Amino acid sequence: MSDKDSNALEEQRLGALGYKQELNRVLSPFHSFSVAFTYLSPMVGIYSLFYLGAGAGGPRYIWLMFIPVIGMYFVALIFGELGSHYPIAGALYQYSKNTVGRRYGWWVGWFYMMALLVTIAAVDTGVVPYITDILNSWFKTSFDPSKNTTLLLFTIGLLVIQTVLNITGAKMMGRIAGIGAYVEIFGTIGIALILAAAGFNHGFGFLFTTQGAENVKTNSLQVDFGGHWWLGAALIAVLAHAFIFYGFESAGDVAEETRNASKQVPRAMRNALVIGGITSFILVGALLLATPKDPAGYAKATSSTSSVAFILGNAIHWAWLRDIMLLAVIFAFFSCGSSILGASSRMLFSYARDGATPAYKAISKVSPRFKTPVNALLLGALVPLIFTLLVNITPNKNVKIGFFTYPAHISALLALVSFGVSGIYLSFLLTVIGALYARTRGWVPAGHFTLGAKGMLINIIALVYLVVMLINIVIPTGINSPRATLFNFDWVTLVIMFAIAIVGLIVYLIAQPGKHEQHALQKDR
Repeated sequence: MSDKDSNALEEQRLGALGYKQELNRVLSPFHSFSVAFTYLSPMVGIYSLFYLGAGAGGPRYIWLMFIPVIGMYFVALIFGELGSHYPIAGALYQYSKNTVGRRYGWWVGWFYMMALLVTIAAVDTGVVPYITDILNSWFKTSFDPSKNTTLLLFTIGLLVIQTVLNITGAKMMGRIAGIGAYVEIFGTIGIALILAAAGFNHGFGFLFTTQGAENVKTNSLQVDFGGHWWLGAALIAVLAHAFIFYGFESAGDVAEETRNASKQVPRAMRNALVIGGITSFILVGALLLATPKDPAGYAKATSSTSSVAFILGNAIHWAWLRDIMLLAVIFAFFSCGSSILGASSRMLFSYARDGATPAYKAISKVSPRFKTPVNALLLGALVPLIFTLLVNITPNKNVKIGFFTYPAHISALLALVSFGVSGIYLSFLLTVIGALYARTRGWVPAGHFTLGAKGMLINIIALVYLVVMLINIVIPTGINSPRATLFNFDWVTLVIMFAIAIVGLIVYLIAQPGKHEQHALQKDR
């Protein structure tokens, strides 16, 4: 079937679902995969979280990777089936809206969209130290990434570039993601091969050891698991993987711009997750084997202050190769942020097109020249910028707020970023619950990709995984516990989730989505 015929069929399918084709259907299967893969981004995840996994759990943490990869594969199967049946921009919002109802879908989309916008702020601020490092090296500048002004200026610059490029068309977004996918391969498999060529410091058996991570005296992060690995260190270390393996669903966000979307979107989701799992395992394994043999060197390589940069610097002594790796890391962060911005803008567009947001007419406007939701993109960049300003709020001592304590030296931005993961898992869980609800009421998937008789079992497995992992992410265990010290700050993550829900309620009451939806859809037709 030619692209023209395929696009015509997809437009007919879109029309049957109540929408007309406004966006430009130009993304190839590779571009669809690349958007999903660069959002998942093994490089960004591992370079940011290696210390959490290796520091909390020791080398053995690598094997915990199979838990979120397999668990999320079942989720990807459910999303693939939904994305094939409902190949509409907005993905999780549209899936839940169509399986359960308009109000339910609105709330699923709200939590997901806010998590996306938070993640953009996290990714774009997270790359600043790498950018300043290479600029200071090349041009002898003295940028300090720990300064809020430096962080804000570079983040603004990144958001401007990402927004402008996204505005120019879906094809540009696809090209950036495509280059990003190749960079990810180099930054994972390529770096692993370079480390292997430089010479590993340990044998394969090292990957089955804990290096005393379960005991506070030998734990690189100086947290105490009371001598328990499986019921202590492993519960924390597994999150270094769980925080990476999502983003594949973004292929569904750009479904209306993907050729033969009903077939390609589910495939892109699965491929992004599987290839992400393989490349991540290879890189994590290589980094662990390249850690120094001496206890002090190992502790530094798995600490929060040195981690991957120390391992690479210790193993690779060529300045030019170091710069290439830095550039690869920077572009991986950039393409990741660009893909998330593209996905979040399509979510905003999908909401607005249904009349489900304030100022829905303006937000749903599509550029007649570029065929992109320009105002949704601008808003999708503005909100993360506002979030970035929260870096200026960093208390010097613990602050007692009602029933919980806000920890010292944790910026409001870092606390908000904790919602970037919990919000994703919450919206995933609600979407999977919606699919299960639809099955019990007789829903029969009719897209190109279906799960058949196994659909109910796969749905239940996906549900169980998401429930267990979400609890592990958000459960408060005391302000001085390893969990609170390293990522969820005791009650803070749950409080932020509640605050996001309150803001959502205000937006919902202002938007009155039920009042405007029918008018918006009639106009769209």
